[in-house]
Amino acid sequence: MLISNRLQQMPPHFFSSLVKKVDAARAAGKDIINLGRGNPDQPTPPHIIKALQEAAEKPETHGYSPFNGTAELRQAVAAFYKREYDVDVDPDTEVAIIGGSKIGLVELPLAMMNPGDLLLLPDPGYPDYLSGVSLADIQYATMPLLETNQFLPDFSLLTKEQKEQAKLMYLNYPNNPTSATASRAFFEEAIQFGKDHNIFILHDMAYGGIGFEGEKPVSFLQAEGAKDIGIEMYTLSKTYNMAGWRVAFAVGNQQMIDALRRLQDYLFISIFPAVQQAAIAALSENQQCVKELTELYERRRDVLISECRRIGWDVTAPKASFFAWLKVPPGYTSEAFADILLQQAGVVVTPGIGFGTHGEGYVRVGLLASEERIREAVGRIATLGIFSPSGV
Repeated sequence: MLISNRLQQMPPHFFSSLVKKVDAARAAGKDIINLGRGNPDQPTPPHIIKALQEAAEKPETHGYSPFNGTAELRQAVAAFYKREYDVDVDPDTEVAIIGGSKIGLVELPLAMMNPGDLLLLPDPGYPDYLSGVSLADIQYATMPLLETNQFLPDFSLLTKEQKEQAKLMYLNYPNNPTSATASRAFFEEAIQFGKDHNIFILHDMAYGGIGFEGEKPVSFLQAEGAKDIGIEMYTLSKTYNMAGWRVAFAVGNQQMIDALRRLQDYLFISIFPAVQQAAIAALSENQQCVKELTELYERRRDVLISECRRIGWDVTAPKASFFAWLKVPPGYTSEAFADILLQQAGVVVTPGIGFGTHGEGYVRVGLLASEERIREAVGRIATLGIFSPSGV
């Protein structure tokens, strides 16, 4: 069988090795508490499922969808942005419907960049950003996200050549994996930087619906001038527990939206119309389910943080997303520490090195298990003797 050079040059998937380790531990009969995954553990709200069921029974949903998604869904997206962020979006020219945000994130370099062009990426960052780099045959440079700068990129650290060569920049807040949030002032700084150097911006807002202590994450499009130079990508996977439904959208700059739409015309038709009807229900109907989900994650967060501090693990509480970004104890790499937790405690966490060079020294812990299992997981870690109430 022939495999293209492009496919052979794709980056190895770090997390496939983690999955193999977890599967091996389970096969050995261990009771595993998996805090390393990123897949929501709660079901899709019933009213969204009902909307799918009713739509699927209608023959008009059984044919091809319009290439750009249904007008009704694009209008629902525009209404969602007006209601949630007080941002005006033109549903006809400023909305692209996407079969999951991963597709959009990988597609955009193909749609906007030429071989050899430079993409700026956060480090640590979502690993599949690199898939778009390989498929588009482009170059990339990383922007370190450091705790000393609240896990925000410092644009002054980029070299003159990088500023001149870059065509596109990815930002992601609330951030995966650090769970950091960004302010409107930061987005305005990024927009001005992009305008000064002719760099377009994609803001990945996958966790935009999940903010704690009454603080709602800021939309990139709320910053002045955002649509002049960028788009925001929003998925229904996390906010509405619809990860398997594969539905997302991009909003913002007309040229970037048009580029995404044109590429998708060649690769896809669109999403199953009945799923689009369910997405309309999610975006348009009562948002109590989002409030309840956020409260659930916040309770889990509080248990995790209080239990970690109880055993002497010095940790910072996340402000958003369903992840916590925790420092590993001295003397361990992130992967070695994760291996010990898996093998000796049956607890899965994700090594920070899997998200980039600057992820070393941390592990990502998901709030995707019950409060009881989170409490049990930390209790198991305590028995290893790595931490003590007096600190390490």
